[in-house]
Amino acid sequence: MGSEFFDLPAEQQQNSLTAFATKLLSDYGIHDAKVSCINFEFNATFAVESESGVKYALRININSTRTVENMQAEVEWVRHLNRNSGINTPTPIATVKDEYIVSGLHVESGQTLYGVLYSWLDGEEIGDEPTMEQLHQVGRAIALLHQESNDFALSSGNALPTFNDFFWSTEDYLFSDKSKLSDKDRILIKEAHDHIMKFTQELYEISPVHIIHADFHGWNLMWNEGQLSIFDFDDCGFGVEAQDLAVALYYLDTPEQDVALLNGYKSVKPLPMYSEHAMKALLLQRRLLLLNYLFETKNQEHQEMLPAYLEKSLERVSTFLTDVRG
Repeated sequence: MGSEFFDLPAEQQQNSLTAFATKLLSDYGIHDAKVSCINFEFNATFAVESESGVKYALRININSTRTVENMQAEVEWVRHLNRNSGINTPTPIATVKDEYIVSGLHVESGQTLYGVLYSWLDGEEIGDEPTMEQLHQVGRAIALLHQESNDFALSSGNALPTFNDFFWSTEDYLFSDKSKLSDKDRILIKEAHDHIMKFTQELYEISPVHIIHADFHGWNLMWNEGQLSIFDFDDCGFGVEAQDLAVALYYLDTPEQDVALLNGYKSVKPLPMYSEHAMKALLLQRRLLLLNYLFETKNQEHQEMLPAYLEKSLERVSTFLTDVRG
């Protein structure tokens, strides 16, 4: 079937991937488990309950371009945080062969797909309506993660991308020959791109570069009885701390929310150095990275979001350019 798999109704895709996930679990010695798809967006995530009642989360990288070396680095980093940071994260689970990355040929899509199994996190996702206390804890957790990453080094053979490029090591669907933007829109966004890269270069010249989460938002944050947990490290890589903060701030709606998160960060360590214009550039970059994803994704629900998202993005670009042009 190959690429035609992604034209199937989402339910059929999920059913196929659920069967595939069940097969992968045998590598962990897990058989006859209850498996259900709980998230099918960029990747596919499955809730797994073993015969003995132990729960896990299995992530299969259906859309991700991450390499095995990237996934191994992710696992190494999360295991380090488990042991040293005081940050609540899920625990990576090893296979019966003491490996952490599993793979198999998914016949329907014609792709070799990779997966990683984590312990289950109880609680509810913070989502898009966090409380001020939750935001304070999020800011604190980001700072603890940054603090822990200062002296951490990956093992030889494991690798992560560095986010000093505009597309964060993903494929260009805005300016390349794959772009579906009009000439007018592409020229406007390219001007914003050039300003964003100028600010990014300046930040990399004055800031330490180490591993960042790179995807802090309310659907990657679990809250359980007053305790915060962080999950989904699939996007982690080498960056500057301001980039992590920009991603987290992008999803907030009010200045009061921003202050709560930043105060949480400052309760652990000082804020990184960045100008107001640099932060505005990073916030816009986040939006344009998501726009790039919408042009590329095979996810049908996300494809439907593109027209409205593009219109709003162009408004944000125009506002940003008016500001930086002076």
